[in-house]
Amino acid sequence: MAVSGNGRGPRAPLVADRRVTASRPAASRGPSGTRSGGTGGGKPPRRGASPSGRQPRRRGPIGRFVFGILGFFWRIIWGLTKTVGFISATILAAVVFYFYAQLPPVTDLADARSRGSVTFLDHENKVFAWRGETFGGMITAETVSPFLHDAVVATEDRRFYRHLGISPRGIASAIRINLAEGRGPFEGNGGSTITQQVAKLLCLGVPYDQTQWKSEAEYEADCRRGSMWRKIKEVPYSIAMELKYSKEEILTIYFNRAYLGAGARGFEAAAQRYFGKSANQVNAAEAAMLAGLLKAPSYFAPTNNMDRARARANVIIGLMEEQGYLTAEQANDARTNPARLSEAAASRSGGFFADWVMETAPAFLTTQTTEDVIIRTTLDQRLQKASEEALAYVFETKIKQGSNAQAAIVVMSADGAVRAMVGGRKIEAAGSFNRATQALRQTGSAFKPFVYAAALDFGWSPEDYVEDTPYTINIPGSGPWTPKNYDEEFKGLITLTQALAESRNIPAVKVSEAVGRERVREIAAGFGIRSDLAAGPALALGASESTLLEMTGAYAGILNGGSAVTPYGLVELRLQGEEEPLIGAAGGMGERVIPEQAARYLTYMMTKVIENGTGGRARLDDRQAAGKTGTTQAARDAWFVGYTADYVAGVWMGYDDNTPLTGVTGGGLPAEIWHEVMVRVHEGVAPKPLPMDIPEPRSPPQPQYQDPGQVAQQPSTRDRSQEDPVESLLKDLLGIY
Repeated sequence: MAVSGNGRGPRAPLVADRRVTASRPAASRGPSGTRSGGTGGGKPPRRGASPSGRQPRRRGPIGRFVFGILGFFWRIIWGLTKTVGFISATILAAVVFYFYAQLPPVTDLADARSRGSVTFLDHENKVFAWRGETFGGMITAETVSPFLHDAVVATEDRRFYRHLGISPRGIASAIRINLAEGRGPFEGNGGSTITQQVAKLLCLGVPYDQTQWKSEAEYEADCRRGSMWRKIKEVPYSIAMELKYSKEEILTIYFNRAYLGAGARGFEAAAQRYFGKSANQVNAAEAAMLAGLLKAPSYFAPTNNMDRARARANVIIGLMEEQGYLTAEQANDARTNPARLSEAAASRSGGFFADWVMETAPAFLTTQTTEDVIIRTTLDQRLQKASEEALAYVFETKIKQGSNAQAAIVVMSADGAVRAMVGGRKIEAAGSFNRATQALRQTGSAFKPFVYAAALDFGWSPEDYVEDTPYTINIPGSGPWTPKNYDEEFKGLITLTQALAESRNIPAVKVSEAVGRERVREIAAGFGIRSDLAAGPALALGASESTLLEMTGAYAGILNGGSAVTPYGLVELRLQGEEEPLIGAAGGMGERVIPEQAARYLTYMMTKVIENGTGGRARLDDRQAAGKTGTTQAARDAWFVGYTADYVAGVWMGYDDNTPLTGVTGGGLPAEIWHEVMVRVHEGVAPKPLPMDIPEPRSPPQPQYQDPGQVAQQPSTRDRSQEDPVESLLKDLLGIY
């Protein structure tokens, strides 16, 4: 018990005074000793009363019923939402885990191609063309040029490092833009992050199946197709990638699998294709141009339109500057010094040549290869450029604008190694019609050297004589056939050399008939004319068809001394990374067709075609040249094929639809094109004499027979002691000595 203050009685309890604030008066005690408010009321406030002391408004029965119903449905909706959300999250997690478990290592995703590529090297081992989709080798986000790394992020996904694979803001913005432009919500702009674009490139993990898709292009088109369902599928796949790979690994996949135009798959291949350097060496301007290709690879490819590519690159440079990846000084320098194509990419030369080489090699190592193939060729890029420039010059200066006439050129060495090939006036896409190798056209008088080769093979001399007089042959089943000269004149008794130089038709037919059509056919076939040769007497006038490549190769056989050649462009073929070639050269010189002296005589005869015959416009000022003009019936084709001591060149001109040429003969524009080609081709090449023999001149003899088909000859110096007796008898009957 407490005690009183004096120590004797109980002690009163100590009670602290209530603290009074300035804003609220102290509570006073009522008579009963309880505290009351300042109002003097003794009852505490009733539960539910408002602070102001007013009674709350009571809901009526209807209100309570309505709010009860709403509350009931709200609890159901909220419960369903939580359930659906939980189930959806569970499903999403399961799908993400499913994709996560299937994703392979990054290195397995670098090369997306199901087929390989072919890279072409010229005779100096410089790259000049590609076929198929090239993959330059794996490059990573760490080893790629920092400019290229930043250009891709700035262009494609500026929030790349701040999201988990998807960007709802980006998707919503893309849908708004698409709808505003009258497209479907997922047509056009996709709002995809880089991770989502990689998901598309990986086709959401679906591999290419030849039985399901007609082609790889169709497969990739299906992978890129935008739809609501595909967008939904991209979400878990993108999240799985973000969980499986680092950001830099996702970028690495992107850098290696993106298609960047001109057959380049990945930035390493594109940098090599356009700039001739690795992707880790590109500067800011080059990086911006490469990153700009991601939007539309073919449209913005610098090989298609450099101005358009540079305009796109300037947009990328602006984005990089805006986002702090480039300083103002760096951005201005990139704009002032824009990217330039490498020499090989800029020239775009050799496309027709590359197509031809692809056709000469096995398909499983070219068009259908699953490996990357390197082909070393005979192409000389200097000669290729010279040929293209020569053709362009003649068409620009000598032919009226709007003409649809076409032309083709082949330049080769005497052993058949093709050094240049132009398959048409314009440089066209790979696989375009090659008029140098695929166009079978009548050869006209360009065929006549093989007629005279047969005569020289029999021992005739270029100075032997033939009558250029009216001539008619009775063809069984067809009746009489009378050849005519181009000028419809007759020169009488002339030498074989003059007959060839002036391209006289009647003497050519008489010589052909004298030596035998079959022998002419054998000679032509031996020199490489593979096409079916005419069986009738019109054989001598070039009624048969051939390609420019075959004709040029046949003339190369004359230059090399009478041995056949097989034109070739492939020197060796090997797999990338391998040292040993799988295939070597498949062409070159073959068997002898005519004696060397016969070939040397024929070369002499063809020099006269240029010096004082139909090929005068082909004459070269600084060196000897031999050749032959050719014009077919109705001037549908015009040819000039000839050679110097160093190169053989063939030119064909005509229309693809066989429309007759107007005012064009082989001695006209084709000879001028040949002249322009050879002038450029021989720049810096010292003149050399042609391998030819000059025959001894002979006086015109009196014909021994009055037969209009008779060829008059002086006794030949050829040794006939070893000839077949039947052949000798036939020659005697024809008056050949």
